[in-house]
Amino acid sequence: DYTDGRKKSVRLKLNTIKSEFAGRNVLLVDDSVVRGTTATEIIQMAREAGARNVYFASAAPAIRYPNIYGIDIPTREELVAYGREEVAIAEHLGCNWIEFQDCDDLEEAVRSSASPDMPLPHFDTSCFTGKYVTGEVIGDKYFQNLFLNRNESAKSLLRAGGGSSSVNDLRASFVGCESMHNDKSEPEDGQKGCEAI
Repeated sequence: DYTDGRKKSVRLKLNTIKSEFAGRNVLLVDDSVVRGTTATEIIQMAREAGARNVYFASAAPAIRYPNIYGIDIPTREELVAYGREEVAIAEHLGCNWIEFQDCDDLEEAVRSSASPDMPLPHFDTSCFTGKYVTGEVIGDKYFQNLFLNRNESAKSLLRAGGGSSSVNDLRASFVGCESMHNDKSEPEDGQKGCEAI
């Protein structure tokens, strides 16, 4: 199972020094929280080392929606922030509170660092906001198909060599590029396929 493997991996990579945690309030910082598996393990390790209170900060906004543009972010049901506000996320992870980066502040920080001759007016923040640049809407047929193909159960079937035709379609999409089904534009040369990287 993916989650069990991830938990073991975290425990193998990270160790706590009990004298640094015992009786203290601890702030843990990570780049993002996706499923919450890593965060949960780290929080639990801090508590086992004797931390009085454990707080968590994410350098990214809460990831509440799947990314459909090539990054394999899980289906929304597998995202710890989907359908939960910060208090419920903290409770689920086992920390006292959690703080996420504000999406508007993140955009402004990136925008302000851009060169004046190459301004950055727009960003794809769909995994934070649920607003997709292609106009797709959560719950439509495209997302239903993504869920069938990208959830952990489908991937487990794929790894085991079995599965439905939709899982076999997923296998076919792993030959070096992502599916272009979400691209609503007409290709210039009339051919469908992968864009050059």
